[in-house]
Amino acid sequence: MQKPPPDFRTNFEATHPPILIDNGLAILENEKIERHIMKSVPGGHNLFVQDKEVASLIENLYSKLKLVLVRKDEQKSASLRAHLSRIDGLLERRGTSFLALWRYMYHMYQLDAFTQSCPADQDIINHYKLQQLSAKGLVLSPTLTRQKKEDSSNTALKMKKHEELETPTFTTSIPVDVSEVSSAE
Repeated sequence: MQKPPPDFRTNFEATHPPILIDNGLAILENEKIERHIMKSVPGGHNLFVQDKEVASLIENLYSKLKLVLVRKDEQKSASLRAHLSRIDGLLERRGTSFLALWRYMYHMYQLDAFTQSCPADQDIINHYKLQQLSAKGLVLSPTLTRQKKEDSSNTALKMKKHEELETPTFTTSIPVDVSEVSSAE
């Protein structure tokens, strides 16, 4: 499709549309994709049933990760590590093909589709820095911030120091040896 119709573009400006291609058949709508998976994939119907234990365990994970990145507080880091340990334990008890969190991450990092869609480490960190400033009402753009003065009625714009461009890095390592996890089973 060289130039998609206007209604297609307005629906998917920021996000890519869902597409599933199976044996040459292209399926383009969420509901039809779900129906196809439920009918065609063995056990596919289970993919769309929410697991209450998993949902309650992961519901606060993002906010805890965000707090660690924003505050760099040892207490918040310890809380995140404890939460990840509980998720790791659940995955291990479930006996799925991804038996534990680190093994799951290891296998995800082996998939080109996953690694090619991951942002650079610097982009992730900058996203959270900008988000933190934005939440405080300080960010006007990545290079301009509104500096608060002692007199709250008087605010001034000040350029931030230009950060040097770094070569993007992509962290794809995990803190354990997966082969040791495999041999322990």
